[in-house]
Amino acid sequence: MADRTDDLRATLAATAAPPPELASYLEKVRSRAYAISDADVQALKDAGISEDVIFEQTIGIAIEQGLRRLDAATRAIAG
Repeated sequence: MADRTDDLRATLAATAAPPPELASYLEKVRSRAYAISDADVQALKDAGISEDVIFEQTIGIAIEQGLRRLDAATRAIAG
C-alpha cells in the first residue's frame, strides 16, 4: 500500500498549481464537497477555466484530503 500512496503523493507534487480563480471553489471542495453544485462548476467554465483544469484540480484536492486523513489515522493507530 505504501507504494501506491507514494505514487499518489508524487502525482500530487507534479500537479500544476491551481489558477487563483479556483481558490474559493477548491476551498469549498476541501471543506464541504457535498455542497458543490453544477452552478459552481459552470461559473468556473464561464470564467474561462477548462473542464480539464477543473477536473484535475478537483481530483487533486480530493486526493490530498484523503491522504491527510490517512496520515492522521496512521498517527492515531501508531499512538
